[in-house]
Parts: sequence; structure tokens; C-alpha cells
Amino acid sequence: MTELAQRLKDKYFGRDHPYQIFEREVESYLRREHVLLDAGCGRTAPILAGYKGKACRLIGVDLVDFTPATEGLELYKCDLAAIPIEDGSVDVMMARSVMEHVTDPARVYGESYRVLKPGGHFIFLTANFWDYASIIASMIPNRFHPWIVSKTEGREEHDVFPIAYRTNTRSAVGKWAKQAGFEIVSFRYLGQYPSYFMFNGFLFLLATGYEKLISKVPALNFLQGWIFVTLRKP
Repeated sequence: MTELAQRLKDKYFGRDHPYQIFEREVESYLRREHVLLDAGCGRTAPILAGYKGKACRLIGVDLVDFTPATEGLELYKCDLAAIPIEDGSVDVMMARSVMEHVTDPARVYGESYRVLKPGGHFIFLTANFWDYASIIASMIPNRFHPWIVSKTEGREEHDVFPIAYRTNTRSAVGKWAKQAGFEIVSFRYLGQYPSYFMFNGFLFLLATGYEKLISKVPALNFLQGWIFVTLRKP
């Protein structure tokens, strides 16, 4: 991040990052006697590990190899469309920056519904397809994404996965949730600092103006970078 971009970020984006809002939302539904499942937990399951002591069973699933194994976590290498746990065994299921990679939403929503207990919640934060970064990303072949993200965000290339955007609009969430049997508890748009322009102060300034505009004008909220969803199994 350039010095100018850092100053602008500190000045205009002091509010909580969507990741923090997401984690607090999950915790608000969680009880010590609950089972929590992290869908797409990552190699070290860092978010899941943060809920130690706040749930009686912590389950993480992902397609990657887990390194290293973390005590107190139950980790499975598997697809989200085929989770190897029993029916109706999870109280809260969470997914952060994962649903944009789902290629078969019907199966993933259906599997999420299967593993949740009646009254259980599926909470996810994912990229909004109508965000400019998502639109641009959808035009660029997936094979180029790891290199681009490593240069703009500094993320390791092996941690960048193909995007699909099959359930990244309000209408798509509504469609797949209804098909699976979920009730939509809440659907919100969230914004953040323009992370893809951290490498250039001038571009960061322009993007900051855009972010402020779409956050203040209700009719433009749908252009914000994230969609934040809470679903309930009746």
C-alpha cells in the first residue's frame, strides 16, 4: 500500500471491515452447546479457531490440505456439496469469501440445509457480482487471477481460487435459498476500502469517492462490494 492510500484508508474507512461484522454476527447466534461449521475454512482454519470455547464442536471443511492440524478442530477435506457429517447436526454454518467460488449452488445450498438442525442458521459473506471488481474479475480468465491478486493485494497465489459468481446477487440468493427450503433472515450490502487499488494512491482516491457515493445513496447500495446473508432452516 502506498503512503497516500494508507492515509486515505485511515481517514475515510475507520468503520469495521465486513469481516469483523461477519464474525460478530456469527457469534451472536452461537451458544456454548452449539455445533459450528465453517464452510471453506482455509488451510489453517483461522476464523474457526477463533470460536474455541464458544461452541462445543468446531467443524471445518475445505478442498485444501490442512497445515498444520489444529487441536480442538474437526477438519474434513471435501467439497461443500458433499460434507461427511450427519443430518441435522449443525446449529450455525458460516462461509466467508467462499460462495463466489461455488459452481453448483443447488447442491451446496441443499447440503447446507441437510446438515443444519431445524432452526439452524447459515451465515455467509461473499462478493457482490455488481461490484466493479467482481465484474472485471468475471471478464478475466481464472488462470490469471492468482497473479493479479498477488500483485494488487499481496495474497499468496496458492490461496486464490477460481470464481463462478453463481449465487452473488440478491435474485440468485433468493432463488437457491427458496429451492433448498431456507428462510432469508437478512440480506445486506456492505462496502469497504478499495483494496484492489492499494498499490496506487491516485486510483485509491478515485475509488474512495466512488465507495462513499454508493454507500450514501440508497438506490446505489446494490453496487457495494459485499453481500451479507443470514438464512434459517425452518
